[in-house]
Amino acid sequence: MNPLKITLIVLLISLFQVGTIQAQIQKGKLVKENAVSAEIAPGEKHQYTVDLKKDQFAFFKLMQEGVDLKVTTYDTEGNEIQEFDSPNGKFGPELFSIKTEKKGKYIIEVYPFDEKEPKGPYTLQIKHIKPRATTPEEQVDELFLPWDNTDSPGASVAVVKDGKIVHKNGYGMANLEYDIPNTPSTIFHIASVSKQFTAFSILLLEKQGKLSLDDDVRKHIPEVPDFGKTITLRHLANHTSGMRDQWNLLAMAGWRLDDVITKEHVLKLVSKQKELNFNPGDEYLYCNTGFTLLAEVVARVSGKSFAEFTETNIFEPLGMKNTLFYDDHEKIVKNRAYSYQSGNRGFKKSVLSYANVGATSLFTTVEDLSLWTLNFGNPKVGDTEVVKKLNTLAVLNNGTNFGGALGQFVGDYKGLKEISHGGADAGYRTFLTRFPDENFAVVVFSNSAEFNPGGLAHNIVDIYLKDKMEEPVKKEPAPEEKTEEVAIDAKTLSNYTGDFELQPGFIIKVVENDGKLSAQATGQPTVALNPITATEFKVEGVDAKVEFIPNNGKKVQLMKLHQGGQIMDAPRLKAFDPEKVNLSEFTGSFHSEELSTTYEFVLEEGKLVAKHQRSSDINLTAVKEDTFTGSIWFFRQVEFFRGEDGKIAGCKVSNGRVRNLEFVLVE
Repeated sequence: MNPLKITLIVLLISLFQVGTIQAQIQKGKLVKENAVSAEIAPGEKHQYTVDLKKDQFAFFKLMQEGVDLKVTTYDTEGNEIQEFDSPNGKFGPELFSIKTEKKGKYIIEVYPFDEKEPKGPYTLQIKHIKPRATTPEEQVDELFLPWDNTDSPGASVAVVKDGKIVHKNGYGMANLEYDIPNTPSTIFHIASVSKQFTAFSILLLEKQGKLSLDDDVRKHIPEVPDFGKTITLRHLANHTSGMRDQWNLLAMAGWRLDDVITKEHVLKLVSKQKELNFNPGDEYLYCNTGFTLLAEVVARVSGKSFAEFTETNIFEPLGMKNTLFYDDHEKIVKNRAYSYQSGNRGFKKSVLSYANVGATSLFTTVEDLSLWTLNFGNPKVGDTEVVKKLNTLAVLNNGTNFGGALGQFVGDYKGLKEISHGGADAGYRTFLTRFPDENFAVVVFSNSAEFNPGGLAHNIVDIYLKDKMEEPVKKEPAPEEKTEEVAIDAKTLSNYTGDFELQPGFIIKVVENDGKLSAQATGQPTVALNPITATEFKVEGVDAKVEFIPNNGKKVQLMKLHQGGQIMDAPRLKAFDPEKVNLSEFTGSFHSEELSTTYEFVLEEGKLVAKHQRSSDINLTAVKEDTFTGSIWFFRQVEFFRGEDGKIAGCKVSNGRVRNLEFVLVE
């Protein structure tokens, strides 16, 4: 699947998430000294008011207790200020704030994430009310006030401008068991922000004439299978190799991602792969495997471990004294932050035991990473040519680019050129963003899984670079297309009904009722389709339409989705009734030689279930002939294939970063 299609699916999913009308319930005034408790039901919206003075900052904490909630704030005129929704699910805090510009009554609206949420309790309270910050440094600290306490994990931040750190601070706790606070010198695991160091190391060796970005990876690591297509180091460094992702493969093989996972484990897994997701260079698909291989190339070419190479060639020359690639899960690192996630009884440890490097596992501080950002403007390690190569956009085989460079992403933020990358492993959340034309960078690290480092980093950018940003262009709303005069006969509408597959497992069901069409996508609510012409229908609620391609008066075989300037085909599925599927056909032991693992497919209470000794049971739901969707992220689609005798012979399993991995029925 190319990245454009992935984006469109995300848009389509949001397109179909049109909620039911919600009842507003006035809950009264919030007072700073008092926490309020309430129970909310599906379809309800609870509104609170709070009296605030001009130029105040108010910080609130909503504790979710079994129901996933969202919050929207409104100003004194009833205009929406901001929507808040953290990724911590049904439990834990929803933190939000209001910055006032005038005195008056402000509104807080609390409501369920969607209509599927159960009835559940919550507690809401005002945590702080204080004068609004005025200096940039105070404004940054104000952003992090929700995490500036002694009973939760938090964050560290550094702001780099014109060749120096202009602000740095730590918030919350690095270790909750021993009450150790986060500081700018606290060492964090920074997850995928590590990747740019791996790509940079390859470029250093290329500068020395020891390798080329266009080398076949098998020249340096012959254990990589010969897929019949050349995979270059460049493909690996810009996520266009087509290789399957190591984390997804390990999860499919029954590993927990908090297991000890070493480089050797990953390399052995790679050596047994038989297929690629796609031809190298054809598509972009984020792939951690490529960077583990790149780190191994650095080690084999240099004759040093990757940790030793980066220490000698990058960290020492730049004075990054508290930075290392962590390739030994038992190694003691002083002053490190541990990671956490929120649960229904407070915070829990989020364990990470990686002993592999390249894709992840850089340990560093916001102070040290600030020194790294300075190297881009005035290289002490490498040179301007190396920096330029690292920042250059990759190009696909068809001549297009996708915003990816080597271990980084290049884009635009409010009219300014931005080069950035984020990271997420266990409870660590990290983000580094650079604005080279403004000589400016922001580093944000957190040890809380609910933290949004990219959002906070961009809030900091807004503070320091507000005078250089472009004002958003206000677009005039498009005139509503007139639909009331379009009349379509019943037979034509009947030809449009049925199931259409936008992507494997993502099906749009079109139905007719009382002369009107509606549609429902997999797992989403129903939305109306309003006629524009005899073949085109506007999707109610968003800027999108569907088009039915006529079929000589018969049932149409193709529907097209028009959205975001793009068009996607959704062919008709053959008539399918999941109730008529003989589930017993699909039972048995299915073995993957590539993963060295076996799943048992069994019937339990009339349902097909995939079982593995090290994983939770996976419920499988039939969506079309011989195809099922799975209830766990790494087993998302299961497509069975049959032998010459017509009986099930095996299946191919796919998820976001692994396509068509084969399991054979062994019984």
